[in-house]
Amino acid sequence: MSERKVIAAMSGGVDSSLAAQLLLEKGYQVIGVTMRLMPFGGERNCCGLEAVEEAKRVADRLGIPHYILDFKEEFETEIVEYFCQEYSIGRTPNPCIICNQKLKFGKLLEKAKELGAEYVATGHYAQLIYDGGCYRLRKGRDRTKDQSYVLFNLTQAQLKHILMPLGNLEKEEVRRQASELGLRVYDRPDSQEICFIPDGHYSNFLMERMPEVMRPGPIKDSRGKVLGQHRGIYSFTIGQRRGLGIVAGEPLYVIAIDSDKNTVVVGSREDLYGRELIATEINWITREKSGGPMEVKAKLRYRHPGSEATVLPLSGRKAKVIFRLPQKAITPGQAVVFYQGEEVIGGGWIKASNGWN
Repeated sequence: MSERKVIAAMSGGVDSSLAAQLLLEKGYQVIGVTMRLMPFGGERNCCGLEAVEEAKRVADRLGIPHYILDFKEEFETEIVEYFCQEYSIGRTPNPCIICNQKLKFGKLLEKAKELGAEYVATGHYAQLIYDGGCYRLRKGRDRTKDQSYVLFNLTQAQLKHILMPLGNLEKEEVRRQASELGLRVYDRPDSQEICFIPDGHYSNFLMERMPEVMRPGPIKDSRGKVLGQHRGIYSFTIGQRRGLGIVAGEPLYVIAIDSDKNTVVVGSREDLYGRELIATEINWITREKSGGPMEVKAKLRYRHPGSEATVLPLSGRKAKVIFRLPQKAITPGQAVVFYQGEEVIGGGWIKASNGWN
């Protein structure tokens, strides 16, 4: 197996295209691969036919082989079913994180090894540093595009075989270099929506996939008073204000979703804030960080700036996180990711907060 052979995951966008070119410049033997995740249609997203054709054109321009790998079955099982199941029980999923873990750096890495390649490379804006026998994950140089949050659950075994050539570049620099190389994708817009729901209408998608989620139930306030009815908890998320279908004398927000009782709980803006959460399936990127209490900056969402917190590791890959200041809309199903300086030390999945499961 050659250490210089790498599979470049190519989505047809500017980031993955320039990543492949930069690897060529460093002397790697690059094989372009596009994952086919859904039946091809006319959609304009990272999984559609247009994106695949664009990736093929870029590969031809770079003079590298290009293959399409069919991961439709794995995508359906690992990503789409997970997405639907989480919403059906009142949690807000993050399918991009699971896709990175199980497909890009899971199934694709397995295929890379079958093809005799040592690495999988992507256009993520994050940095990997090899330091004293372990790999450390750090923020990308471009803070507006930093994607370290969505990579928190990668392991040392995976990080050993990952390359991220764009980690030390700004987005505008990436576009400029791509333009100078004559890559027509240099000004291709970044994808904004979940790839399998390009119109952003999650509720419609869930109703088509799981009509049983349309199970009416009560909307209550924090004292248990019934204020109205909902059509199904799948269409609500923590912090939601619009579309509640109830009239009140003050603005109300979703503060909890109780799937066992099929109940949506609403409250005031102040009720949205909490200082503690329990996280499960904790992944520590380096073993040295998995001991006692530690001070971190914890991010609750991709766009969350991070807030000072204490992490208390618990048994069974769990942890309690206590924030110094109250945080808005701590949402079960989302990831909480721990940073020390520029480094991601680990993270997990939010299970409960503010006393709600």
